[in-house]
Amino acid sequence: MTKLNKRTSVSALMGASVVDDQGALYGRVREFVVAPEIATSQVHGLVLKRPDARRGDQPSLVLITDLKLTPRNEMQLREGVLPAALREDESQLMLERDLLDQQIIDVHGRKVVRVNDVDLLWESSHENGSELSLRIVEVEVGLRGAIRRLLKGLPSAAAERIAARFNPSLIPWDFVDLIDRDPARRVKLKIEQNRLSQMHPSDIADILEELAPAERQALFISLNEEIAAEALEEVKPKMQQALIESLDSGQIADIVEEMDPGAAADLLSELPEEKSEEILGEMEPEERQEVEELLEFSGDSAAGRMTTDYIALPATARLADAIAALREFEGDIEIVTDIYLLDEEGRIASLISVVQLLLAAPDALLTELPQGHVVACDIDANGRKVAELFDKYNLRSLPVLDSEKRLVGVVHAEQVIALLRANH
Repeated sequence: MTKLNKRTSVSALMGASVVDDQGALYGRVREFVVAPEIATSQVHGLVLKRPDARRGDQPSLVLITDLKLTPRNEMQLREGVLPAALREDESQLMLERDLLDQQIIDVHGRKVVRVNDVDLLWESSHENGSELSLRIVEVEVGLRGAIRRLLKGLPSAAAERIAARFNPSLIPWDFVDLIDRDPARRVKLKIEQNRLSQMHPSDIADILEELAPAERQALFISLNEEIAAEALEEVKPKMQQALIESLDSGQIADIVEEMDPGAAADLLSELPEEKSEEILGEMEPEERQEVEELLEFSGDSAAGRMTTDYIALPATARLADAIAALREFEGDIEIVTDIYLLDEEGRIASLISVVQLLLAAPDALLTELPQGHVVACDIDANGRKVAELFDKYNLRSLPVLDSEKRLVGVVHAEQVIALLRANH
């Protein structure tokens, strides 16, 4: 005798009969319960509707471990088992109620899809069929799953033959995240939610734009402040406002503090002045001052596009000073390509590529390293001029100087790309 390994699905089992240990009908399947705190990939039990049930009676819950499959693949209660009444538990996931027809995130494919069916697998760890389990294998998001459900009520074998004519479109359960509209309940039901934090912010932004408003808000609220800030920087201003409109000023301030100062200033400049002031009032003094200074400039100017997140050191600095500055840098370290060496007046004396640090002797003066060509712009240069400089000199970053030629900020390539996208 071989161990049990049999495919089925939610649509195939919905309405299927469960018999008692004597073979008489006990009830029919109306729902599938998952208990995430026990196992996120297993059906914990089946909710049954009794044939003799009266209005107001609680449905019964039979655990999968209390079932066995007969030679005819009929579900039967083990000897002496008496299912208890179902007790509603907010931590439980109901596959039919909470998953079918719902939008989910396919983390592996980085997209939003709608669930048409859920594929299940009967398994047993023993050859005699004991210790039965029902594992969630995949979700059906294509036409095959929809056809299965349309044919519900036909004999399962006939329905499966017809559905098999269509190519499956499947997502492994490990790559699925549930989106629930109720944020409080959603946290309890999350499945592999930490995978979202490993996605690129641009992919998260694309998903947010694909979702309906309620699901979009639930997903955004579930992100931690750092990931939410990065995703917020990637969406358009109108979408930014939609995402934060239900949050209080303190929550928004926590997210804004994690944003690039220039992007934060752009966001606040699009909000009503009263709302913007409330958010600024909730921010930490240092972050607030950086953003307030940037809010004074026109959005189309170099100053309106620049960030104050850059690394500048005295012209007398050594390699150890540069490494320490990189380690202590609190901004997005991935966009730092150059280090600016300043004279006593705050003017750029030279520019050193971060790559050059890898080749330097441990005690080297930074001024002894090969220096890059300094291309800069005035604080009031317009967006077109900034874009022209990036194109002409193939820049990765552009320092911005005030009227005294002192360094006050840096425009990075991603800000220029965002400017060009906004104008087309």
